[in-house]
Amino acid sequence: MNQENPGNVIEIKNLRMYFPITRGLLRRRVGEIKAVDDVSFAIKKNETLGLVGESGCGKTTTGRCILRLYKPTAGEIRFNGTDISGMNENRLRLFRSNMGAIFQDPYGSLNPRQTARTIVGMPLIVHGMNDKRQQNNRVEELFKLVGLDASMMTRVPHEFSGGQRQRLGIARALACQPALIICDEPVSALDVSIQAQIINLLEELQEKLGLTYLFIAHDLSVVQHISNRVAVMYLGRIIEIANSRELYENPLHPYTKALLSAVPVPNPVIERKRTRTVLKGEVPSPAAPPPGCHFNPRCNLATPDCAESSPELRDTGNGHQVACFKVQA
Repeated sequence: MNQENPGNVIEIKNLRMYFPITRGLLRRRVGEIKAVDDVSFAIKKNETLGLVGESGCGKTTTGRCILRLYKPTAGEIRFNGTDISGMNENRLRLFRSNMGAIFQDPYGSLNPRQTARTIVGMPLIVHGMNDKRQQNNRVEELFKLVGLDASMMTRVPHEFSGGQRQRLGIARALACQPALIICDEPVSALDVSIQAQIINLLEELQEKLGLTYLFIAHDLSVVQHISNRVAVMYLGRIIEIANSRELYENPLHPYTKALLSAVPVPNPVIERKRTRTVLKGEVPSPAAPPPGCHFNPRCNLATPDCAESSPELRDTGNGHQVACFKVQA
């Protein structure tokens, strides 16, 4: 494999995922939903990239394109240097064993009719481990790794708590020893105390196993805790990306500033002094995004030029990139 950057596990270049809008008995195409619209980023080995934004901005679609659950409309998805965006299913199987996914809903992502042993061991069967003893030993090892007792292997999902179910999901994602794991809002359906346990578990596993994460979430405080870098997404595009501390202490894009102003601060004295940025209007439809900068109809800094062309991500120093005409480099 000839990697452009040997330190990157995943490289996304100009990724687009458009879903057709059809009408009538003949399903005539009358438009398209631009769920992901020209997205580019890379994730280094052992790094966690947080991907944040409002619901419907394209975060989950981006993750599913990387896993090739969706075939992208355009762009490149390079995994360890090999472009997998156009691969057929047979070739993809070799790469999928090196990727894992943790889903948002620990209640809906597990088959209620299967035992925990079958759920966690299914990836092993799919990817060719047919020896029953090896399967059982590996499943026991995975249970121990995520903090579950091996005696629970014969239980079905409804016999587990929410946090335990998510641990099952993590064990399943780790079954084939992946290098990359897509975490699609893995703690948003859990109680706050359980969220902390799962986040700590993910960090411990990353350190122990050398994992790379794409951590998709809308909770900015969770993302700040676990991520090395953070990318902010709006209406299918990444509008800012930076080191986690840099982004939270020095947000540059007006949308990022608005998002961070909505995060509560535990100190009541500081909270009273903060200025909230309230965005005007509603999020436009990805079926008919505004021309130019997608954020311009809601931006308090927008000028007529912002509707003329789309700003490119540009580096303002220290790897801090922002897509805004009004931010000075």
